[in-house]
Amino acid sequence: MHDLKRLLFEEKRSLFFFNMMKNYRTMKKISLIIFVFALIFTAGCKYDFIVEEEIPVDGGGGGGGGGTTDISFAQTIEPIFNNGNNCTACHKTGGTKPDLSTGKAYTSISNAAYINSATPESSKIYSVVEPGSSTHMHKKYTAAQAANVLNWIKQGAKNN
Repeated sequence: MHDLKRLLFEEKRSLFFFNMMKNYRTMKKISLIIFVFALIFTAGCKYDFIVEEEIPVDGGGGGGGGGTTDISFAQTIEPIFNNGNNCTACHKTGGTKPDLSTGKAYTSISNAAYINSATPESSKIYSVVEPGSSTHMHKKYTAAQAANVLNWIKQGAKNN
């Protein structure tokens, strides 16, 4: 009787290990299939999240043979300050100076404290937030925005 119990135990144990190995092989196959499908799925995808930014050419002297047309403050510069709460998150009426909100921005920056016509690159409205600057810890201009602001100053910083 003791041998019969032992034989039954051995048979159950070997059947258990056989099923376990069978399940292991099945799980291995399923894992391999999932891995192959994941590889095929991700290899077929291409994402171009980075859109190359078009940087305006330095126009210089403002329409008189400078190579580009005048940059409009109302259409090009003021939206840089306001779109997406770029600057106006802080620089708004009752906030940090200068007030860059729509309709008030030109009046706030059109003085020697923010615009230096002699050396446009040193104008605070450009140099403090240009992409390479380390003086402004919040939002910065993109390269195209910085080029537009600099070119606008070089063109005389007109309220157009």
